[in-house]
Amino acid sequence: MGAASGTPDISGRLSILAGKGQFPLLVARAARDLGHDPYIFRIKGEADQDWSGFDTVEISLADLSRFSATTRREGIGSVVLAGGIGRRPEISELRPTWRSLIAFPAALRVLASAGDDKLLRFVIKILENEGVAVLGAQQVAPELLGQSGPLGRVGPGKADLKDIRAASAAALALGRLDVGQGAVSVGGRVVALEGLEGTDAMLERVAELRASGRLTSRHGGVLVKLCKPGQDLRADLPSIGAQTVIKAEAAGLAGIALEAGRALVLEREQVIAGADRLGLFVIGIDPKEQEVSP
Repeated sequence: MGAASGTPDISGRLSILAGKGQFPLLVARAARDLGHDPYIFRIKGEADQDWSGFDTVEISLADLSRFSATTRREGIGSVVLAGGIGRRPEISELRPTWRSLIAFPAALRVLASAGDDKLLRFVIKILENEGVAVLGAQQVAPELLGQSGPLGRVGPGKADLKDIRAASAAALALGRLDVGQGAVSVGGRVVALEGLEGTDAMLERVAELRASGRLTSRHGGVLVKLCKPGQDLRADLPSIGAQTVIKAEAAGLAGIALEAGRALVLEREQVIAGADRLGLFVIGIDPKEQEVSP
């Protein structure tokens, strides 16, 4: 499923299933700019922003019964999944509805062993079964999508293009295993793959390798973030923010490449200003060609 263009056709009240970080808040503000009054489902133990001024409720990701009752009461017709989820719900937290009982055995298997992408696909299927349309955040806030080419003043050099190709191939292979979306290449060699710990922790590992001398300081290196092959674009798009730029510089990298039109740039102005100040490039690429888009 590709990103929709233009304003989405939203019936009923729009809601946001909000996880960690400021991404859900940015989407909520964009929704207000479009004239919506979004209702916020704050995922228990995950949502960490100040949601004062919005109608909101805290909810377990597995509490479908409360979600269903709230959508009926508030006249909710659409939901956007936004923000990080660091903890899978426990099986004991499941509160199914009559509609979702048929999927209960599958829910047990997914919670127990499925990768993140399969889990999110299952969540989308369950939410749709409860009668709400699931939208991609980029349909409500298309300005968050990264575009092709450099974002700031700095561009990649010849060695950086080699790293982009190597890290792109690694990120795609990793995505096929439903493990992560990012990889780091230094000197044309892949040195780090993103796991459950996330991008920031991966970059911290690279910084530690530099500090210990296990990773040469003669080469910069590149972080690449791509969608997983076949990924449902309504959830968990690759994203970077101002903190990603800071972590990349601390790891000694020369820049960041992300999938043009299918990855999110949060805090765009801060990202560009930080990259320019630190001398890093941030660029949108076409992973099918594994080279920088013209």
